[in-house]
Amino acid sequence: MSAALDDGPFFHGTKADLQVGDLLTAGFRSNYRPEVVMNHIYFTALPDGAGLAAELAAGAAEPRVYEVEPTGPFENDPNVTDKKFPGNPTRSYRSSEPLRVVREITDWTRLTPEALQTWQERIAAIRDDERGEIIN
Repeated sequence: MSAALDDGPFFHGTKADLQVGDLLTAGFRSNYRPEVVMNHIYFTALPDGAGLAAELAAGAAEPRVYEVEPTGPFENDPNVTDKKFPGNPTRSYRSSEPLRVVREITDWTRLTPEALQTWQERIAAIRDDERGEIIN
C-alpha cells in the first residue's frame, strides 16, 4: 500500500446506526456503482467529506458521521488521488481491514436539498460514463 498523508483523526459517513466499538468492513455494494462489491472500506480525514458520503449513501435512513480508526494498513484512495485530483486534497483513504467506530460526530455540515440533488445528478451521470470506473 502507498504511504498515506494523514495520521487521523479519520471519519466515515454512512446511513447505518452504529455503536462505539462496531467494525465497518469491506464487502458491501458501492454507493456510486451498485453493481460493484467493494474490496475496501473508505474513510477521510475531513468530517464534511464523510458527511457528503453519508448524504449520498444508499437508503432512506438518517445520514451519520463516525470518527473511526483503521485496524490495519491503509492507503490513499486511488479513485481520487492523482486520478481526479493531484495529490490527495480530499484526504480520502481506503483499507481492506476493518475500521473501528470511536464515536459519532454531529457537528458536520449538512447539504441543502438543492446541493444534495446536484450531487445525486452528478453520481447518476458518472454511472453512465465509463470513465467513472472504480479502482477496486
